[in-house]
Amino acid sequence: MFLSTEAFPQAHRILGIVNATSHLMLPSEEIDSFESFDQLYSDVEEKMKQRAAAKKADGIVNVRFNTMVANVQVAPKFLVITGYGTMIQLLKN
Repeated sequence: MFLSTEAFPQAHRILGIVNATSHLMLPSEEIDSFESFDQLYSDVEEKMKQRAAAKKADGIVNVRFNTMVANVQVAPKFLVITGYGTMIQLLKN
């Protein structure tokens, strides 16, 4: 299973779109711990790979990530990452 931010030049069949979201609540004493985004990226990538594998995909191309810091008035900040891409299956000649 591979992920790529680019298109794939080899012959392939498109299986559909896959997406995943992961979030983390930052308690008030860690309100500026934005390095936590690194782990969230890994979590989203793993979720996307698992979902694509379940559809028998060989890889995910044109992968994109959206990041957001959600401020809730009565609670701490939430770091949110959503990833999405196109699942492909390589064609065997």
